[in-house]
Amino acid sequence: MKRFLALLCLPLPALASVWHDDGRLAAAFAKAGLRGTFVLYDVAADRLVGHDRARAETRFIPASTFKIANSLIGLDTGTVSSVDQVLPYGGRPQWNKAWEKDMGLREAIQVSNFPVYQELARRIGLAPMQAGVKALGYGNGEVGTALDRFWVDGTLTISAVEQAHFLARLARGELPVSPKAQADVREITRLESGPGWSLHGKTGWSDNSRPDLGWWVGWVEKAGRVYAFALNIDMPDKTALPARIALGRECLAILGVL
Repeated sequence: MKRFLALLCLPLPALASVWHDDGRLAAAFAKAGLRGTFVLYDVAADRLVGHDRARAETRFIPASTFKIANSLIGLDTGTVSSVDQVLPYGGRPQWNKAWEKDMGLREAIQVSNFPVYQELARRIGLAPMQAGVKALGYGNGEVGTALDRFWVDGTLTISAVEQAHFLARLARGELPVSPKAQADVREITRLESGPGWSLHGKTGWSDNSRPDLGWWVGWVEKAGRVYAFALNIDMPDKTALPARIALGRECLAILGVL
């Protein structure tokens, strides 16, 4: 049964950072004709800038953005020895043909290979996964019992504000997992880079929500500063998938970060 788990969660108190609404972001959402939120966390200033604070503090299912945390836990527990250790996809037909291949996390996170990350979760095991999620302070921390699906249609939820704070800690190497695991995940989430800057990110899409839910989360390192961000939007259908990154990039450009 398709469920919109966010409706079960009340808005959360903001993490202890100053919040500033930026009307230019609201205008960008209106221009795109999309309902959602965007939040940017300037770590050095301990300041959040965004659109729709109430939604930014509301927890939703993380969908494929959880692959970041899944990778961290898999590496930290030694479930995989490296981001290049190959995991099987299971041999079954997939709606995304790019998933029909055994691959390591380096490649799997780029194509958001769901069956490979399901296999990683099963190898981690329920108790270590629950402990890892709790240790990371990831959203509501509830893994439940559906070990290989809890991030897409299970009990785990997280807000955009929480995503931004979590990713800021990853960017700065401050999470309670090994430094190497954090460095490896920073490497495989890098999307673009240039002199003095880099962009890291991960998309997510849940069609177990009503309406569909789209995510784009990540961070920008620029001139020695970290700017973590999270966007989520309601999507009428999958034709809105490109809008996650397009609108997110526009918000980053408006704020002078990208």
